[in-house]
Amino acid sequence: MSFRSDFILSLAGQDVTNKSEADLRSIFTDVLNKGMHGLCFSPYLEGQEPGNFITEEQIRNRIEIIRPYTKWIRTFSCTQGNELIPRIAKEYGLKTLVGAWLGDNDAINEEEIANVIRIAKDGHADLVAVGNEVLYRQDLTEEELLKFILQVKKELPGIPVGYVDAYYEFCNRPAITEACDIIFANCYPFWEGCHIDYSLLYIKDMYQRALKAGKGKKVIITETGWPNRGTSFEDSEPSFNNAIRYFINAQQWSKEDNIDMFYFSSFDEAWKIGGEGDVGAYWGLWDKDGNLKYS
Repeated sequence: MSFRSDFILSLAGQDVTNKSEADLRSIFTDVLNKGMHGLCFSPYLEGQEPGNFITEEQIRNRIEIIRPYTKWIRTFSCTQGNELIPRIAKEYGLKTLVGAWLGDNDAINEEEIANVIRIAKDGHADLVAVGNEVLYRQDLTEEELLKFILQVKKELPGIPVGYVDAYYEFCNRPAITEACDIIFANCYPFWEGCHIDYSLLYIKDMYQRALKAGKGKKVIITETGWPNRGTSFEDSEPSFNNAIRYFINAQQWSKEDNIDMFYFSSFDEAWKIGGEGDVGAYWGLWDKDGNLKYS
């Protein structure tokens, strides 16, 4: 039997490889309505970007859209209005993975850390992430990041604390991996040039590598997704059908294998093209105006 045949037969749930767009839309709706473990929360409206203050009204409006479909939301920052998200999410009955955004600005880093500690002590964080892809961006050294992780763990006994980065960083950074209570792994077959036909097998391998690095610690996939528009990356092609296929496969696998997964992302955000190219604006399940894209 060929590799491709083995792969297709190994897919859990419905085989969506050769489905029509109409069939994909129908399956997408069914999977979405059954609910997801978690969503990465996109708070910025058209014309906004990090650095702009986000309002309580826009947070509430967006949470009301996604609330029927997810149990958890993940936030990325605790400043400039983002610190309001966990409290509001709790009001709507959602669980929260609250992130402190760390970069190369010492003053902002200190404010992020102080706020994430306060938010957790106020009872609005179920899980805490200290930094997001800091090592990947080389904004901090491993020693600087480790200091922040240990500081937050000391302040928040009883609340699981981790760090978010690409799955392979936990293989390469044993000191960081050891310091984390939970491994928060970003897993993107798209950004490693994987063809959509093999993307489910690829993310499973990413997850297994993070599990091995964690040596028994729980692994949560904190980001994964597929864009529906933009420029291809090696064998990864953004398209409407590919985005739906990836979502369906990822969600079915996460439920069948009991994998905690935060899908990226809730809403399209145009500002992301600055760091990712034209695909950056098209990772959402909802468009920039809050309309569901694939149903």
